[in-house]
Amino acid sequence: MPAKSPVIVDLKFIPEEVEAALAGAFPGREVIDLADPAHQERDLSGIDYAVVWKSAPDLFSRAPDLKVVFSGGAGVDHVLTLPGLPDVPLVRFVDRTLTTRMSEWVMMQCLLHLRQHRAYEALAKKHEWRDLSQPEAADVTVGIMGMGVLGQDAARKLAAMGFKVIGWSRSKRVIEGVETYDAAGLDAFLGRTDFLVGLLPLTPDTRGIFNAALFAKLSRNGPFGAPVFINAGRGGSQVEADILECLDSGVLGGASLDVFGREPLSPESRFWDMPNVYVTPHVAASSDVRALFVHVEHQIARFESGLPLEHVVDKVAGY
Repeated sequence: MPAKSPVIVDLKFIPEEVEAALAGAFPGREVIDLADPAHQERDLSGIDYAVVWKSAPDLFSRAPDLKVVFSGGAGVDHVLTLPGLPDVPLVRFVDRTLTTRMSEWVMMQCLLHLRQHRAYEALAKKHEWRDLSQPEAADVTVGIMGMGVLGQDAARKLAAMGFKVIGWSRSKRVIEGVETYDAAGLDAFLGRTDFLVGLLPLTPDTRGIFNAALFAKLSRNGPFGAPVFINAGRGGSQVEADILECLDSGVLGGASLDVFGREPLSPESRFWDMPNVYVTPHVAASSDVRALFVHVEHQIARFESGLPLEHVVDKVAGY
């Protein structure tokens, strides 16, 4: 029986979490963790599998014989832009833990804006006891752009909390209990949206889609007047200069941003200190590393048994 191919692990995650998750992972296979200096000059030829997240740009030249590449997260643009991407299946990470974490973050941000948390924080700093007029979730329409696994789960949970929820994707999706729009209905969708949630993959069509022209089409009939932008999809989908301009002018009333065009976000960025903006460091749906390795093990077992891989990315579409 031939020896099992090693697995390359190149994950820019919290090192201690990767190390802990690797204990007991991939039984019967050598694991080559590229975070270990011992593998810095390792010959990676003849290896079938790599699990990657924001890998070094020379990975594919060092590992020319890969048969499958596994993304460490739901997003894959970090892989698609690497030099020398081989013509092999690219598998994205789909897992309950990743989905629920994203929904938790989206719900939290919607509630922070709904319950005017920043305004109450400002009052508390002044030791001022004052109540603000408080709308309820049912007064707010949340529009989600990106109705894949993550978007659909967030939509169901927001609806259960009482928000009105509508969804948009380029191709029409039928989702029970959620009114949806396709590409032709974008303006109608935006005109109804008080809180805009971005969960889009990064593709040529979505790059820069969240810009001043789009924000200007959002509803101004909600309980707070100006709409709110919440993005946990991809930083490349937003035009950050436009977000700042729209926050300054009142076109946007607030924002929650987990992703940025350049990460980490510069310490000099205005976003850090804006009173109506929440910033988180690309952690809305951090991958559970143990769950990731279980997912990869399962897919390798399918592949080596002659079964089709699941969650294979369409590299042309970008997701």
